[in-house]
Amino acid sequence: MIFDDEPLILGENLPIKPGHDSPGRLERVLRSETFAVTTEISPPDSAESQEVFDRAAVFDGYVDAMNATDGSGANCHMSSVSMCSLLTRLGYSMVMQVSCRDRNRIAIQGDVLGASAMGVSNILCLTGDGVETGDHPEAKPVFDLDCMAALSMVRGMRDNSEFLSGRKLTSPPKVFLGAAANPFAPPLDYRPLRLAKKIAAGAQFVQTQYCFDIERFKKYMADVRREGLDKEVFILPGVGPLASARTAEWMRNNVPGVHIPDMVIKRLKNASDQKEEGIRLCIELIQQLKEIQGVHGVHIMAYRHEHRVAEVVERSGALGDRTPWHPGRAEQLKLTAQAVMNEQFVLDAKTASILEVR
Repeated sequence: MIFDDEPLILGENLPIKPGHDSPGRLERVLRSETFAVTTEISPPDSAESQEVFDRAAVFDGYVDAMNATDGSGANCHMSSVSMCSLLTRLGYSMVMQVSCRDRNRIAIQGDVLGASAMGVSNILCLTGDGVETGDHPEAKPVFDLDCMAALSMVRGMRDNSEFLSGRKLTSPPKVFLGAAANPFAPPLDYRPLRLAKKIAAGAQFVQTQYCFDIERFKKYMADVRREGLDKEVFILPGVGPLASARTAEWMRNNVPGVHIPDMVIKRLKNASDQKEEGIRLCIELIQQLKEIQGVHGVHIMAYRHEHRVAEVVERSGALGDRTPWHPGRAEQLKLTAQAVMNEQFVLDAKTASILEVR
């Protein structure tokens, strides 16, 4: 919790390195060619801030950044900008998703400025699911912009210090720009071209739809490498545990853009414990994706299984021997350093006592 006598932490509060656009850790990790792990934090149907803090804490030490989703599936929850406001105050690395479905260019630009002022270092632009798929189908959709137009607009705010109208900003947002990609949506040959267009619009990293078909993804990455796109953008394929064969079938039939091969569903059906088999499958996919040239990390989407993310990351070896920063990390390092100093003091005291006896 934050108390009145504690200093307010605005985001990650790091100096911007040469060639970087943001002060964020995610950009630092990716540009250092370190395999990154990101995840999604589900917003609560609540106005209670502690629920947000509790949901974030399960990822401590296992992810480099968390996506605050923006009305995912066109369902209403706490807003992404509010989630980021709460969590950047604790120093978390946040990716603020921005859906064009619900806001016009005036509102989006205002949110981007406010998010950057709060210390949000990463913005991910989405067109957004249609309102007919969510819990407010009677809502009026906006779609003033699509994801590419939004990317281009935010890039202009950052690089040219001006609104889309041409009016100048006194201080630009310092953000690392992201987009979504779906390597599995037909026509498959168009997917690399679509990625190239998002890069041209301003995308610096992409997180993909769930990847359950490793062979199809390998083909996609081969096409991406042939066009040299893996040198222009950081690619984080999406993964996640499947709870059961029934869940997998429902996702395949009802979630737009999700491709789950029959062999995956068959594997789950034949498992004695389908939930644990879903975890094993997720771990195997991460390990295979890590070996594909041009893959820079993974994006773990574990809706209602967030408590298993730490286990998945640990068992997959995704992070190697490193521990990503989290709010308790600084205190841990401080206590470790103090323990080392105390131990050294004890040894020195024992040495002095021995010498004195002699």
